[in-house]
Amino acid sequence: MSQEPTKLRFNAAITIDVIIFTVSDGRLKTLLIKRKNPPYQGVRAITGGFLSPEETPDQAARRILKQKAGITDVYLEQLYTFDRSDRDPRGHVISIAYFALVPESKLQGLTGDSIENPELFDVHYLPDIAFDHDEIIKYALKRLRNKLEYTNIVYSLLPHTFTLTQLQNTYEIILGQQLDKRNFRKKFLSLDLITETDEKLTGGRHRPASLYRFNSTTPVELERSF
Repeated sequence: MSQEPTKLRFNAAITIDVIIFTVSDGRLKTLLIKRKNPPYQGVRAITGGFLSPEETPDQAARRILKQKAGITDVYLEQLYTFDRSDRDPRGHVISIAYFALVPESKLQGLTGDSIENPELFDVHYLPDIAFDHDEIIKYALKRLRNKLEYTNIVYSLLPHTFTLTQLQNTYEIILGQQLDKRNFRKKFLSLDLITETDEKLTGGRHRPASLYRFNSTTPVELERSF
């Protein structure tokens, strides 16, 4: 006699939350939406939504980025699973968190009255925020800082061509500290991650600066830590 398969019952809901990082006005910022519905109605939150039965977490994360922030084709990485049973007043809700790195140019026009009123906030000066999203952002920032040391993902926050000063400024903004100019350039150029172009950045009071580009805009791990 054949037996019917056991039906599994699971009472927790699963959400996908995506922390969006960008560099704007010389600061590392994250994009927060304003919640339209309870709980925390009117309070800022990370972009997120519930996982649908027919999709994987990665698919859900990309869907949420597109639907809630109009963002596609950016660096996206699964961060961590936040599963504290009391993190959501509606019940046991598990969050699979991601972080996305988005160049500022892809965020133009998203503020104001667009979908869920998205707005950029300095990661060090966040407003009141829903759920445990402040904890998630802090965890994501720690991961981002660590990733800068052994990968090339900084390309995700820079324009197609950039100066060495822009590159160093991006590192300093994320790491929260100043770096020695000569040592930074020597170390970074030794990694063979970027190539000098024939273009120059003109304008301003200083002489034209050489523009560089990344050899690859695919995430790779470095052979040695930067």
